[in-house]
Amino acid sequence: MRIIKSKIFEQFPEITFGMSTKFKFDNMDKFNFNMSFNIGDENERVESNRRLFFESLGLEIENVAHQKQIHSDIIKETGYGGSVGESDAIITPRKGIGIAVSAADCTTIYLYDKVEKVIAGVHSGWRGTEKKILSKTLNRLKNEFDCEPENLFVFIAPSISQKRYEVGKEVAEKFNTEYSIPFREKYLLDVSRINYDMLVKFGIPKEQIEMSDLCSYDENYIHSFRRDKSESGRAFGVIVIKE
Repeated sequence: MRIIKSKIFEQFPEITFGMSTKFKFDNMDKFNFNMSFNIGDENERVESNRRLFFESLGLEIENVAHQKQIHSDIIKETGYGGSVGESDAIITPRKGIGIAVSAADCTTIYLYDKVEKVIAGVHSGWRGTEKKILSKTLNRLKNEFDCEPENLFVFIAPSISQKRYEVGKEVAEKFNTEYSIPFREKYLLDVSRINYDMLVKFGIPKEQIEMSDLCSYDENYIHSFRRDKSESGRAFGVIVIKE
């Protein structure tokens, strides 16, 4: 099993982070180690996949918080594992509770405050990015958990790259022109860069932000809905502060 790691978090022995990738147990597993219950995969298989992945990170499945992602700006706070319902960002200050965020091309962002000992996970596709869910999460961290920008460390996980992400004019026009490139009759949009700039604008030092250069579309071992369409599984990125 290949697990994507983050260099920015490796400097903190109290933090564990990992992102799952495609992994085929047998020929019946057409979604290749999928973590989502919502794409037509067998529930038993998904449960088994989650358990195996979480245990590889030293976590029990009952101690991982997850959400039904709806491309919103809803942020949940929790101190427990299990579903938090519909949202696209989760915050926890509790040690031993992991945060799982699902992805198959969308930008996902993981945050850690080294002083206040708080973590967050954010799902931000173009809709969430338009709604500024990351900026809203940052403000929640500052206002409710006393997180200062200089204490935050961030990993922007692998997602679809600008060169592969074609959108229509109606989507491109929702963002500053510096984030899109005209391409034939469409545009190439850089969603991860928009989120990166939100982090910098908030005041997080650039050296404390790691943005993966892996493209989910180009790297066949990473789940990609744009590439695999109806046969695409979903990955989980998980962050936890160890007990």
